[in-house]
Amino acid sequence: MKTFIALFSVAVLAVIASGCATSETGAYAPQNTDKYTYEATAPFVLMSPGAQTSVTVADIRSETLPDGRLQVAANVRNRENRRIQVQANCDFKDTNGIVVDPSPWQTLILTENSMETIQFASMNKDAKRYTIRVREAR
Repeated sequence: MKTFIALFSVAVLAVIASGCATSETGAYAPQNTDKYTYEATAPFVLMSPGAQTSVTVADIRSETLPDGRLQVAANVRNRENRRIQVQANCDFKDTNGIVVDPSPWQTLILTENSMETIQFASMNKDAKRYTIRVREAR
């Protein structure tokens, strides 16, 4: 019985000692911080491979409304010879690039080689910059 208790004690100590060993070294720096920053810098981004081949933007206009809110309009063009359905939204940002007012996704149906205008208006006066995002509708 004493042998069993001794072996059990050794096993418990081994488990406790191995549980304390760790390979963590603390915080890690983010990877690829200078790559893929289009959403932070570009006014128009395509969020899916299908949208990248099918959609382009012809023109983007922005204006400040009389009440101080930002309004954005973009001419979205279908580059394909087929009807496509995409979704678009606009992330309104402050002067530092922090999103202060994301708009809901809107469905946009583009017929063959057509161009449609889509509009967004911010809900508050803090919006100074924007990014229009387009993805495939599923």
